[in-house]
Amino acid sequence: MSREAINAPGAAAVGPYSHGVLINGFVYLSGQTPIDGATGRLVDGDIEAQVHQCFRNLGAALEAASLSFDNVVKCNVFLTDMQDFAAMNSVYAKHFSKPYPARTTIGVASLPLGAKVEIEMIAALP
Repeated sequence: MSREAINAPGAAAVGPYSHGVLINGFVYLSGQTPIDGATGRLVDGDIEAQVHQCFRNLGAALEAASLSFDNVVKCNVFLTDMQDFAAMNSVYAKHFSKPYPARTTIGVASLPLGAKVEIEMIAALP
């Protein structure tokens, strides 16, 4: 069983991992925090700004695998404050259409670099 690394040009990584791994017809995308790839820093702003940046990062990783958000079958969302759920959900909903991917949203104590949100995805090859 061999796996192929997916790395998005211009996207930041804060550790020894690939942005995604292609194996057996699926691309497993690493969790993306709201890091601006151009600066290597968290984006300024509220939870909505952070969620938008997570989706920009995830979109770049999907594009590097020749996929789009239409190929996503599962998402995991990690929030440091569940009071941000509605705001996260409003941004999240703009990136998908029916049938929506399966999703889990989990409240966590903290995330890397003080991020408020991290999102990971699994996408299927066409």
